[in-house]
Amino acid sequence: VDNPERAVKFYSSIFGWDIPKWAGPQDYWLITTGSDGEPGINGAITRRTGNNTTVNTISVPSVDQFITKIKRAGGKAVTPKMPVPGIGYIAYCQDTEGNTFCIMQSDSSAGQ
Repeated sequence: VDNPERAVKFYSSIFGWDIPKWAGPQDYWLITTGSDGEPGINGAITRRTGNNTTVNTISVPSVDQFITKIKRAGGKAVTPKMPVPGIGYIAYCQDTEGNTFCIMQSDSSAGQ
């Protein structure tokens, strides 16, 4: 990201993630996305050094509610909520740094 502090504020305010700065010599913020027993992936935020080509998908209980939270935090939805038949609903969004990510709500009746 271009502004790590702004990105930390964005993601922690929306998803409730713990994102402390690593005490090492690099600008590196460790992300804990949930408890060890919860499916998912932890990660990190670093300063941008090139083009980002990864689009992460984040499970949420409600795409509509999280689009509202994302907009309030300075991000935006870049696609409307879309059904994935038999799976759920998704929407692609951008954070305050212009990075694209996907949010997904599980719902096996979607698109039926």
